[in-house]
Amino acid sequence: MSLYRNSVWFLNGIQQYTRKGYVAASKDFEAKDLEVSVVGRSYMITGANSGIGKATAMAIAKKGGTVHMVCRNKDRAEEAKSQIVFESGNAEVYIHVVDMAQTRKVLEFAETFKKEHPSLNVLINNAGCMTHKRELNAEGLEMNFAINTMAVYILTQALIPLLQKSRDPRVITVSSGGMLVQKLRTDDLQSEKGYFDGVMVYAQNKRQQVVLTEHWAKTNPVIHFSAMHPGWVDTPAVSTSMPQFHQMMGNRLRSVDQGADTVVWLALSRAAARKRSGQFFQDRKPVPVHLPLAWTHSSDEEICSFITQLETLARAVRLHGEGLRDRVDISIPQFV
Repeated sequence: MSLYRNSVWFLNGIQQYTRKGYVAASKDFEAKDLEVSVVGRSYMITGANSGIGKATAMAIAKKGGTVHMVCRNKDRAEEAKSQIVFESGNAEVYIHVVDMAQTRKVLEFAETFKKEHPSLNVLINNAGCMTHKRELNAEGLEMNFAINTMAVYILTQALIPLLQKSRDPRVITVSSGGMLVQKLRTDDLQSEKGYFDGVMVYAQNKRQQVVLTEHWAKTNPVIHFSAMHPGWVDTPAVSTSMPQFHQMMGNRLRSVDQGADTVVWLALSRAAARKRSGQFFQDRKPVPVHLPLAWTHSSDEEICSFITQLETLARAVRLHGEGLRDRVDISIPQFV
């Protein structure tokens, strides 16, 4: 089954996820969708100092939006901010230095942001990582899971009350079409069993993000939730984490602006807000979250188990801060 999933996914990718795929899809784009001004609206973007995050921040700043850049490295963030302000002419760009690998710090940042800001219109969960060796963060969480899943969960959950008070609130998560090769594994969320394959761990995290997006859409109807696949993009992260793939694909990879296009469209356009909440987008269109005959669907019980485990871990972060894995209270009632 893994061979089937991987083969179908790669063949689809060659046609759809490349620069050529973007050019073909863009013929159906409506230019007027992005002919908007978003002055007065606020946008938070994680991982905003490079790649897709920076391209998204630039596009939003050029439309007049207030941009909150959440970045790990202060110097790189300042450099990116300077370029964004200079090119956009928009000074409403702010830096928040947060390491998304530090789960407790993510929560503290979100709680502080809520106290200091009266509204947030759009949250864009863009930051991510792919490590090929199993490592743990300070709270004892596997690093890929901590950044790709727990940081997204904790930041979004904490900011939902602020988003709900804001006009036309949206949450966009930059996922990956790689999730199509993975079924949600509720018995091994942190990849503790068997051989540790960083690429497949990343794909599992991206499946987790898509399941979360669908769950949030059902439980928070006031907010418009979406996940998206940017395609295969020529970013520093791809060249670092997947050097062989990066070299093999070469100029077939999309530019960062092409990769960011659907994020920007989901964040800015009225057309995106009219789409059903909870969907997975590729090149401005909702697409299936499962390959045909791939058996990657999850039952309601599996999804509920997944959400319960995340909430249990999140509660441990809130209550204890340190020694998370050793101090989780397994008697915490099921989260619905």
